[in-house]
Amino acid sequence: MDYYLSPIEEQRFDLVIKNSQFITRIRQTCGRAEAKAFIEEIRSQYPDANHHCWAFAAGTPNNAHLWDQSDDGEPKGTAGKPMLNVLQHSNFGETTVVVTRYFGGVKLGAGGLVRAYSQAVQEALSQAVSKKVYPRNAVSIKVSYSLLGKVDYWLEQSDIEIRQKHFETDIIIELGVIPNSWPEQKAALENIGQGSIIFIEPKSDNT
Repeated sequence: MDYYLSPIEEQRFDLVIKNSQFITRIRQTCGRAEAKAFIEEIRSQYPDANHHCWAFAAGTPNNAHLWDQSDDGEPKGTAGKPMLNVLQHSNFGETTVVVTRYFGGVKLGAGGLVRAYSQAVQEALSQAVSKKVYPRNAVSIKVSYSLLGKVDYWLEQSDIEIRQKHFETDIIIELGVIPNSWPEQKAALENIGQGSIIFIEPKSDNT
């Protein structure tokens, strides 16, 4: 996965099926706490609604530890699960979707509910203004003071994220690197340092 998508701004999509109103809201949420806060915010905005079904992938799309969903009173498996399924296959991460339903008096049946909640999320995601997020691995390099100017200049021209610097006997620079770009970038840094730069190899940052 080179990148995933995440909403830039909150998105709303309205859908009416057999007199039932489905209001879909999407927002970028980083972690469970932000996701749950957004869900509660929507509940408070529509306190008289029949259901507030939701799903989130609050980290990278492939981080199952940050997936969750709820049918919120709809028949089991007819809302939250199909919503999460759409989210998982859309390449969206750090994203929470809440579908608020006002019941219109006509029952949709289990299949109808699955289709309705799936459609609500699909159409909202298709309209969402999104950005590309590139997962990064954490890397540290140890650089001498005499090389710092050259290394700093090169890093500023790259897409590498400079996270922190520690000034000790040498300078330790903590970086966030895009995995696919890193081998070529590492080779360039090795060339700059002529073997004097020490690399602390990356560990996954996608938790």
